[in-house]
Amino acid sequence: MTKTGTLLYQGHGSLRITTAQGRVIYIDPYAGEGYDKPADLILITHAHSDHTATHLIGNRNPGCRIITYKEALEGGTYHRFEFGFVTVEAVEAGYNRNHNVKECVGYILTLSDGITVYVSGDTSKTPQMTRLAERNIDYAFFCCDGIYNMDLGEAAECAALAGAKRNIPYHMAPGRLFDKSRAERFNAPGRLIIAAGEEIELE
Repeated sequence: MTKTGTLLYQGHGSLRITTAQGRVIYIDPYAGEGYDKPADLILITHAHSDHTATHLIGNRNPGCRIITYKEALEGGTYHRFEFGFVTVEAVEAGYNRNHNVKECVGYILTLSDGITVYVSGDTSKTPQMTRLAERNIDYAFFCCDGIYNMDLGEAAECAALAGAKRNIPYHMAPGRLFDKSRAERFNAPGRLIIAAGEEIELE
C-alpha cells in the first residue's frame, strides 16, 4: 500500500503537514497541539502573534528553514522555494484594513507526490484568486472570521474562484480553535470541514 501524506488542523490558523516521506511542515504555528514532530520547514504568512509562535516547535531537524513573508516577498516579488519534498509558492494575501498586502502572503504547497495545498493566510479577496483555478488545487484553506478578515460569504466567493477540489474553512473566530456552526455555514463547493485536532490523509 502506498503511503500518503497527512494534514493536521491544529486549530485557528495553524496547520501541520507530514509528507509521504515523513518530512514535517508547520504553517502559522500558534494554536492547538501537535508540535512534537521535528520540523523540516516552518512557514509564516505574516507577523501577527497568532501566526508566529515558532517557540512551540522546539524539535527541528538539521537544516530546518523558516520562511516568513519577508523572504517570500523579498524585493516586492512573490517567491518560489524548492525543497525536494515540497515546492512552496508565495501568493497574494491582505487587501483589508488589518492586513497590508506588502506584509502578508498565502502559500501554495506542492508536495513531491503532486498533492497541492493552498493556505490563504489572513486575507480578503485578492486579484490573484481568479487565476488559482488554473492550478487544480487539491485542498484550499480560507480564513472567514468576518472581523479581521473576510466573512463567510466572501470566503465562499473566493473558494468558487479558486476552484479547489476541497475547500476548508479555518481562522473562523478570534480566540477559538474551531467554530463548528460557522464552519457549517461556509457555503462553498467541495466543502470539507476539519475540526481542530483532526488529522486527514492527503489524497
